[in-house]
Amino acid sequence: MEPAVCLLVGALALVAIALAVQLARSERELRSIARFLAERDPDSNARVTVGMRTRGFVLLGQAVNRLIDRHQGERIAAEESKRALRRGLTCLSHDIRTPLAGAQGYVQLLADEKDERERARYQDVVARRLDDVEALLDQLYDYARTQDPDHRVEWEPVEVDEVLTESLASLYPQFKERAWEPDIELGEEALSVVSNADALKRIFRNLAVNALRHGSAPPRIARTGREVSFSNRVADPGAIDVDRLFERFYQGDRARSADGSGLGLAIVAELARALRIGLRARLDGDTLVVTLDFPA
Repeated sequence: MEPAVCLLVGALALVAIALAVQLARSERELRSIARFLAERDPDSNARVTVGMRTRGFVLLGQAVNRLIDRHQGERIAAEESKRALRRGLTCLSHDIRTPLAGAQGYVQLLADEKDERERARYQDVVARRLDDVEALLDQLYDYARTQDPDHRVEWEPVEVDEVLTESLASLYPQFKERAWEPDIELGEEALSVVSNADALKRIFRNLAVNALRHGSAPPRIARTGREVSFSNRVADPGAIDVDRLFERFYQGDRARSADGSGLGLAIVAELARALRIGLRARLDGDTLVVTLDFPA
């Protein structure tokens, strides 16, 4: 055999050996990555490392670690959501038990009371406490409905001003109890939209109830063009985080919000999203302004 041919054969043999070694290392590296993924503790911060620094394996390691980071972020967010739900349900159960305990106490007093005037007063207190419980349960039910993936909105022509005035009129006793008269300003031209009257009524009512419970002065409700805004002064604007205002169970200062469930504005946000209505909140000094933007 000629020397040149011998050299060529030897070179090819060396290349074949090198390829075989590279293939074996690649196989071993892939098995190592597979074993890491199969045995990795989901709660650990461990990341995959690659021993082979070829471009392909480096990119594979980076891609795997990005997926691990994304999974970790989703897991942490899910755990925080569960903790927030547990905290919220604990607070809500306390809010429900408080008026129930009050009603039970007055029922016991009512059983022993002979004076008709006092009995009437006790009965009135019991009725109001039970109304508070009913309102909390209604909000919990409404929120559960907004979270139901099978819940569908029935679209219909709606006169916004009519629904708004009807919603505010239903709260007349509550405004009268606080000796408040809301400042209502409606645009000259009526606003007709394709929406859902019941859902829109719930949005307006919840925003008005929020102003009643947490405002320090009568609210101003204005409809200008395709915008409806609810404005009310608050005693402690520093306790309000407008970025979290529409979160489930968010109540800011618990002492200030002891009579609420923390679901009213979350329901507003969910219903506004379902009706494709823009929703935003801001603080102007000590005035909280919540604005609804109806789509054209």
